Amino acid sequence: MIIITIMASLSILYIIPLSISLLLLVTFNLAESKTCFINAIYSFGDSIADTGNLLREGPIGFFSGIGKFPYGETYKKSTGRCSDGLLMIDFFASALNISFINPYLDDSADFKNGVNFAVAGATALDKSFFLGKGIYMPLTSPLNVQLGWFKEHLNSTCTSQPDNCAKHLGQSLFLVGEIGGNDYNYAFLQGRSMDEVKSYVPQVVQSIIDASKEVIRLGGVQLVVPGNLPIGCSPSYLTEFSSSEPEAFDERNCLKTYNSFSVYHNTQLQAALDDLRDAYPDVTIMYADYYQAFLHLLDEASDLGFKQDSLLKACCGAGGAYNFDISLNCGSPGTNICSDPTQFISWDGIHLTQKAYKIMAESVIMEGFAYPNNRVQEMWEC
Repeated sequence: MIIITIMASLSILYIIPLSISLLLLVTFNLAESKTCFINAIYSFGDSIADTGNLLREGPIGFFSGIGKFPYGETYKKSTGRCSDGLLMIDFFASALNISFINPYLDDSADFKNGVNFAVAGATALDKSFFLGKGIYMPLTSPLNVQLGWFKEHLNSTCTSQPDNCAKHLGQSLFLVGEIGGNDYNYAFLQGRSMDEVKSYVPQVVQSIIDASKEVIRLGGVQLVVPGNLPIGCSPSYLTEFSSSEPEAFDERNCLKTYNSFSVYHNTQLQAALDDLRDAYPDVTIMYADYYQAFLHLLDEASDLGFKQDSLLKACCGAGGAYNFDISLNCGSPGTNICSDPTQFISWDGIHLTQKAYKIMAESVIMEGFAYPNNRVQEMWEC
């Protein structure tokens, strides 16, 4: 029974600074007709980026919750995105004046502007790693499977015109992540200790680096590798690991220990990316600081129109201090939905609202939450 409850709840888990002159060149207005150097996006990751793969991958009906309202209600269409509307990848695409990136498993989709391989619930490490440690994980496609899909896509599209394909990949942006959050979520939420989960970090980071190397080997020359968000500010963690000790919380009322863990992962990832840049000096490899971008959003939330008393509460949930219950997914009987998602940062206690994702994307592009920014102006010019 515990496993079934975890499966139902975890199946949709977690699923650039640009130079100042570039700020005048990018826009979130799809009506603009500017041509940008980047003409496609290829994405790997989890629910922070999944635009419909999990909905198509799982057994029929098993993940249907994310394919119907209230998911997608702000966008006026349920697509399999784990939010009330659009995700960061959608706003990245808008900034580059290209259409939204379709999920790989959509057989009828147009992949002219790239492919989204991200799958909600995906991990950086293979399923065998978790099975070996007695950790249950739902049926979803980890990073190595997503890379396999990418190779299949290249084999089906590049064989006849390899030169054109190489040029296309050279003008494409590769989002390698966010990924790794679920590796830790599954372990923490199944009772594993902080010390044990910390021991996974080197392997998770190495998997992300290995995936980045493979993307480069296959023709990618412009990579953005995001870090993890501050999990200690998530309603899911605040509910599951609630403490009666005031010192367990920081000045934002987030859990210190779990945010420190996210910092630990991100620090290891950034160090590994420094080494990767040294190994591939002709490739642009940027780190997107989702952690600090989220804290910036939290700090400026009141001015951005979010309700001050709901910053750490889910818009769609099942009550309690943070409006979250791990056994009741958003949209299930017994859950409630806020009247205005634009006043909430968290959508379902795990994922963010469309408005929060939009602000996060703008912060990454325009407010210096990605680095280094050398060569960005000429590579990303519109």
